[in-house]
Amino acid sequence: MHKKPDYIFDVDLHDFQQRVIEASHQKPVLVDFWADWCSPCIAIAPVLTRVIESFAGQVQLAKLEVDEGDNMKLAGHYRVRGFPTIILFKNGEEQDRFSSARPSHFIKEFIDSHII
Repeated sequence: MHKKPDYIFDVDLHDFQQRVIEASHQKPVLVDFWADWCSPCIAIAPVLTRVIESFAGQVQLAKLEVDEGDNMKLAGHYRVRGFPTIILFKNGEEQDRFSSARPSHFIKEFIDSHII
């Protein structure tokens, strides 16, 4: 099976502060708020992975499954209303977001506009 690179990882309520908020001071972190019952979430997952891999570690991807443990509290905190919602964090703060499945060129341009 294809091993995920270190810059693509699962995150939950308990390590979100360290792995997303604090880590975003070093490099941007894209957080994928998703659920396994959500077909657009399943559709966008490989697209996000390919786009993030094309940035070769300049951007990290944290995947947060909202139905696991207390993760819905994070979705509520960030006012996530639909899934998937993708939020870009930089310097400890939300920079921008988009919802629903999008093509790779949209995601690449979205990231480019925030890391340059």
